[in-house]
Amino acid sequence: MSWLNFLQDPNTRWILLATTLLGLSSGVIGCFAYLRKQSLIGDALSHAALPGVCFVFIITGSKSILLFLTGALIAGILATLLIGYITRHTRISQDAALGITLSFFFGIGIVLLTQIQHSDAGNQSGLDKFLFGQAASMIQDDVITMIVISAILVSVCALFFKEFKLLSFDPGFAKGIGLPVVILDQLIMLLIVIAVVVGLQAVGVVLMAALLITPAVAARYWTEKLHVMIMISGMFGVLSGVMGTLLSTVVKNMPTGPLIVLSATILFITSMLFAPKRGLVARALLRASVKNKIRVKETGEGASL
Repeated sequence: MSWLNFLQDPNTRWILLATTLLGLSSGVIGCFAYLRKQSLIGDALSHAALPGVCFVFIITGSKSILLFLTGALIAGILATLLIGYITRHTRISQDAALGITLSFFFGIGIVLLTQIQHSDAGNQSGLDKFLFGQAASMIQDDVITMIVISAILVSVCALFFKEFKLLSFDPGFAKGIGLPVVILDQLIMLLIVIAVVVGLQAVGVVLMAALLITPAVAARYWTEKLHVMIMISGMFGVLSGVMGTLLSTVVKNMPTGPLIVLSATILFITSMLFAPKRGLVARALLRASVKNKIRVKETGEGASL
């Protein structure tokens, strides 16, 4: 059966639309996280979201995806504030603060998840799906939520593009000209939190960080301009979502989330090897060309002597 036949299924179309939007928003906001050397922030925040989901289920007993996302968002914001506090008020570096926060929140999440699974409602909770994602469980309401949130994320990035650009490359100058650097920094972190939370159901806690950073890293090989990098990263995110979803549809019993991440990794490897200026192949050819010119020049000079 062809992919076009699979796309006649309404549920498949909704999942494809959701993963496409997830890839787009993750690719766009991931550029700023990557350029600001915060590649691990997505990993920390995605792991931090797990206890938020568990707390919501314990309190409400509901499996509402909107409530789950609300709990994950609150936990992500708390993790962001904790990372910022540790970085600003101690001598601990940001990467160490990220590691501490990731381990602490994820440990709490696993403890709560274990407790829930051993309770009477454990078999009905389905919270373990947030570890690795389950895109097939998404319904129309989930996709509509992702459409709205993805549109907000991309719109905010476009609206504050100049400020985010300056903050990413020269935060000292941004502070010197009077920009609210702390507020902008927290805004970027909030956008990352929202992007991570939205992707939990499709990709899961473990793999969401990869979807956030891999398209941005791949896009960096193709350009030196930030606005072009953001567009390419968004495109790579979209392609990853499409490729992963279609592969999981065609091949039976294959999870969508990991296939999306693997698709993004394939795009990264392709970029690393074959990008026209920064790719390994292009650099190898350039080195060979330079060596050849030097050898020809030395040969010519030797002959003239």
